[in-house]
Amino acid sequence: MNQATRELIGRFSPMWTNKQVWEFDQLNEDLRFDVIYVKPQEYEDSLWKSKSAYPDSEIRDMVVRTFDHMLDGEEIWISNVNDRKMDEKHIPYLMAVMADVMIEEEICLNFRIEHKCFVATIDSDVDVIDCKEFFEEFYHLATGFNYDTDTGIPEDETEAEMYLTRLQEEFDEKMKSVLGDKYLPGNNDPDTINAK
Repeated sequence: MNQATRELIGRFSPMWTNKQVWEFDQLNEDLRFDVIYVKPQEYEDSLWKSKSAYPDSEIRDMVVRTFDHMLDGEEIWISNVNDRKMDEKHIPYLMAVMADVMIEEEICLNFRIEHKCFVATIDSDVDVIDCKEFFEEFYHLATGFNYDTDTGIPEDETEAEMYLTRLQEEFDEKMKSVLGDKYLPGNNDPDTINAK
């Protein structure tokens, strides 16, 4: 995660849950944005009227359909419709939607505000630790938990450990019944480095 991304996430933390995104979509049924794809350092105002522009777009659908542009190293620039700038209230929504689109492929993004637009790019310099750090910021997008709200985990450290262990064991049992021997208990990655 680069510095601009870290600062933007910090400014709007905690990131939205899927429920918050869904509720925002319900309250703003016709929410659409103007979008352009730009090669790094080649932004010009005229691009908003070019063939790389996607005016008046539903963001999730448009990003999924045109994802190859990002894979080719282009940046996605998003603004309010006919405005060429982004309302600040839409930034946490856009970060959550963009991260959600990328979660399945585990593609990390960088975010920034430039020329008053919201800009997202694939982070091609990412390593495993960076990727973990990025998706931890969006952890509750998948789980629905915000860290700063009461999740029912006991305050006492020993009780909390027992509670979480029990939850993990219940989850393990459920997954074993579905996946059998393919499931790795404790949701651990195999230790291929030290495997005999």
